[in-house]
Amino acid sequence: MLRGFALGVVVALAGLVLVCYVGIEAGMLPANADARPPALERWAARTSLHATLRREASRAPNPLPATAANEIAGVKLYAGNCAVCHGAAHTRPNNIARGLYQFPPQLARYGVEDDPAGIVYWKITHGIRFTGMPSFVRTLTDRQRWQLTLFLQQMKTLTPAAQRAWLAVSP
Repeated sequence: MLRGFALGVVVALAGLVLVCYVGIEAGMLPANADARPPALERWAARTSLHATLRREASRAPNPLPATAANEIAGVKLYAGNCAVCHGAAHTRPNNIARGLYQFPPQLARYGVEDDPAGIVYWKITHGIRFTGMPSFVRTLTDRQRWQLTLFLQQMKTLTPAAQRAWLAVSP
């Protein structure tokens, strides 16, 4: 009896895998960047991201002090690596940002100041799969990623010198 039940479960799972494979091969899963993602895809991506962040992101504070020099360094890194997608202080999303799938948050308007430093740092370091957010682990040093984290968390309360640098950024 138990062997028959187990065989039934295996056959049902194999059938489900086969149906999913045929559906993907037939192009039923949209691959175009201008399609709205299905609810299941959004749920799976969001749930996986949150679980990964809970498991992997550091809970330690930013090791860098909030100095004007570190903030300005973060502004410069943001201008060169992030502004094209995430916008600048007083700009609207550009054509690149509007065409991306998933739409990148415009950080000047909807920042990450409330996110823990470890979460912001993790996203910068590792990127986010199935979005346009790249990993900067191979292109920015650890210090640079922390400077960028610092700027993003201080974006609304920058020192006057860093604020001037931020207002001068254009995507």
